[in-house]
Amino acid sequence: MALVSPKVLLSDLINQTNSVPSQYIRPVSDRPNLDEVDISNVSIPLIDLSGIDGPNRPEVVKAIGLACQTDGQESWDPRTTGGRDVEGWREFFRQPESERMKSYSDDPNKLNRLSTSFNVRTEKVSNWRDFLRLHCFPLEDFIHEWPSNPPSFREVVGEYSKKARELSLKLMEAISESLGLHRDHMVKALGKQAQHMAVNYYPPCPQPELTYGLPGHKDPNALTLLLQDGVSGLQVLRNGKWVAVNPIPNTFVINIGDQIQVLSNDRYKSVLHRAVVNCDRERLSVPTFYCPSRDALIEPAKELVDQEHPLVYRSFTYAEYFDKFWNRGLRTESCLDMFKAPDA
Repeated sequence: MALVSPKVLLSDLINQTNSVPSQYIRPVSDRPNLDEVDISNVSIPLIDLSGIDGPNRPEVVKAIGLACQTDGQESWDPRTTGGRDVEGWREFFRQPESERMKSYSDDPNKLNRLSTSFNVRTEKVSNWRDFLRLHCFPLEDFIHEWPSNPPSFREVVGEYSKKARELSLKLMEAISESLGLHRDHMVKALGKQAQHMAVNYYPPCPQPELTYGLPGHKDPNALTLLLQDGVSGLQVLRNGKWVAVNPIPNTFVINIGDQIQVLSNDRYKSVLHRAVVNCDRERLSVPTFYCPSRDALIEPAKELVDQEHPLVYRSFTYAEYFDKFWNRGLRTESCLDMFKAPDA
């Protein structure tokens, strides 16, 4: 049972205290050890996507493939509206509690909702985060369930979600090509597809060394586009050491998720990452998750299975995978081991 009280957001709870409430304090063995993080501005691959539809496409595809073999890719897309979206979404969290709580639910089956931590119904230690979860595809099926305030919220977020989907599709095609597959292989493998986003709000924390915004985890979906404000907090594990990924204006951070790892038969690996908090500034991040439909059958591409690369994973539906991921929560980095092929 969760220790956090139902219908209490972190951003409202901290107004009542100057210390970290006990339900947010991690055991000593499970703290972020912020002094050991590499903050030397180590960069992940930076790729200009403006040439993805032109004569330079082969070079862009090759660069994306190389980035997928490391720990993520940071990509620039000149068509996005960038930081203006982040500021628009921040307005939602600055509304009075009475307005925000109209969207609150701790029911994980509710597709569009405001909540806190990760899964307050099952977790024992809470995460230093509030989040607004929005399903985005097909947009017309969900937008009427989104918050109606601030007044421009649905228009701004709806337009952004369309552009994020366009970019996701282009990236999925490029990833397929980089593996030597047909251009549409990954997109078709995801079935009817789904898309949702989480607007993550991390308030300032009086003792950031005691807790996480989100602990180390790998995304269960196929591809994640992360839009950040200018506050650092994202970290990735590189060569056994946590490395800070500092925000770069007008970029997305692109994370490979578990489903790409399966479809590529382990050629590309999902990214282990976490979010930490700080004592001075609030942080806002907006990950958009591009997912298979729940009935999509996920399995390694047959063209990527041979004597040198034996089958790593059995076939499974995305519903089967996601349900196990959600029930296990963020207590483990990934649950892909549960889907290994019998002889793997």
